[in-house]
Amino acid sequence: MKFNTTLPQKLKPYYQVELIAYQNSYAQRDLQSAWNHLERAHVIGQAYPWQHTYVHWKMLQFGISIKSWKEVLGQIPRLLVGGVKSFVGKIPVGNTGGANVPPLKPLPIDSEIMEIFRKAGIQ
Repeated sequence: MKFNTTLPQKLKPYYQVELIAYQNSYAQRDLQSAWNHLERAHVIGQAYPWQHTYVHWKMLQFGISIKSWKEVLGQIPRLLVGGVKSFVGKIPVGNTGGANVPPLKPLPIDSEIMEIFRKAGIQ
């Protein structure tokens, strides 16, 4: 069994770009764009416990800020088990992390993110 612990250095800039873009979009109250960047950060970081858990924390905060109790309630179990599933390599690949998607459902990965993974040497 492979244990994932840290985000590869080649992937970090892409993950950070999405979080910065989230912050910028959120500050401008462009909530749809902000959410899209959180989803992208989730897909990029979901195989790594700290990054996976951090994105769910940001999604929980986002849900609170927009008063979406569905999102808040959906993020709580994801916060509790997402990082553990990442650590042991049992993630639903491509899942975007929001409460609008079943937590264990794999999804196709956007071609742009697949290119990021390719550039970073991630299979």
